[in-house]
Amino acid sequence: MEPGGSARRRYSIKTFGCQMNEHDSERIAGLFEAAGMVPAEGADDADVVFLNTCCIRENADNRLYGTLGHLKAAKATRPDMEIMVGGCLAQKDRDLIRRRAPHVDVVLGTHNVQRAADLLAEARRDGPITEILEASVIEDHEAFPSSLPVRRDLGHAAWVTIQIGCDNACAFCIVPAVRGPEMSRPFDHLVAEAGRLAGEGVVEVTLLGQNVNSYGRDLARARRRSGEGDVRIRPMFGELLRAVGAVEGIRRVRFTSPHPKDLSAEVIEAMAETPAVCEHLHLPLQSGSDRVLAAMHRGYTAARYLDRLAAARAAVDDLAVTTDVIVGFPGETDADFERTLEVVAEAGYDSAYTFLYSPRPGTEAAALADQMVAPDVCAERFERLRVVVERSALARHRARIGRTEEVVVEGPSKRDPLTTTGRTRQDKLVHFASPDPLRPGTFAEVRVTGAGAHHLRGELVTVTAAPRHRTRIPVTAG
Repeated sequence: MEPGGSARRRYSIKTFGCQMNEHDSERIAGLFEAAGMVPAEGADDADVVFLNTCCIRENADNRLYGTLGHLKAAKATRPDMEIMVGGCLAQKDRDLIRRRAPHVDVVLGTHNVQRAADLLAEARRDGPITEILEASVIEDHEAFPSSLPVRRDLGHAAWVTIQIGCDNACAFCIVPAVRGPEMSRPFDHLVAEAGRLAGEGVVEVTLLGQNVNSYGRDLARARRRSGEGDVRIRPMFGELLRAVGAVEGIRRVRFTSPHPKDLSAEVIEAMAETPAVCEHLHLPLQSGSDRVLAAMHRGYTAARYLDRLAAARAAVDDLAVTTDVIVGFPGETDADFERTLEVVAEAGYDSAYTFLYSPRPGTEAAALADQMVAPDVCAERFERLRVVVERSALARHRARIGRTEEVVVEGPSKRDPLTTTGRTRQDKLVHFASPDPLRPGTFAEVRVTGAGAHHLRGELVTVTAAPRHRTRIPVTAG
């Protein structure tokens, strides 16, 4: 019998951060359910609460400790509640979390997700435990999150981690310190996983990595070191796109995130020539100023970035492009920011994720405290950037009015349960009415009738394909 007198303990997972963390959370849920636990309605009625953390920006720290403060009060009234903290912030701040939140039962890092259920059992027996593995000790490719059991919320779509870690040295980014150097999963493992997912009814896969364009370089280096002849050291991402796109049953292939300096002609050709690969490219700009890009160690100029973007648009018909931009990097001048506005306007993005610079201890940029841009200046720049981004986004969305788009249904709208939401191949959210409820994973044709900066509105034309997956998503091995 488990603590609290229940043989079926309830778990809740709260995820902060990127799609890599979301995918890790799916695997943690799979491990918990394989251990006999069931999902809770929320943290307040859960027996086990797992916080999967991010450390990219400072507000992630604040959100974590705010949540832990709330859980401390809940645990005081329910001593059997167990609290776990994992993810990037746990990897980076293992000892700090233990000092600031001694009521946490388990702290684990990014490289031992597969130990989540085991560590919970050990802490229940022996008391609070911290286990952080460094990237240097991870050698078994089967330790990737995608090799673990999974509990997905959507049956038609799945993430596939193709690599972990990053070999770049962006001055603002803490990811290489917490995720380690790049490690790619074997090519045949990934194609086989796509085949297994298709067999479960998945029709859309998103390939995940810190820099997907460099996928496979480490595998080639390892083959050369092992003496397998004259192995060319090169990325293999274009080949992977073609192979996953050729898997029977997979209708849509997405990927995130590529690095502009590594966006090769081979990858662009694979996008153009593989029908399953969606017409959407997320290409992080970060800044339009060459001086700031050099200080960030991004490895490209604004002109080179725009050249690569133009090549992708020329090759891939109806390509939607999204990006990331940082406002207020240390030392950013008015002239630097004006150049960013010019490049963003020239690029004409479909949408953008814009961020105020946040210093992260352990990064090169964090040492530039004397060059920090004043908060009021950052706020003013942020608002000006938003206007430019939304202007181009609205123009691109309005240009789609009157077109009929293929969408895959995601479910009812969060704001209006009588409205259905679907997503186009270009990753655009479409809201439309349906005479009957449509299950997630349904393919439909929708005529676009209206547009906003962040979504489209439409009317249902016809349903073209029913979902292939089961209503209840089982816990399956990767």
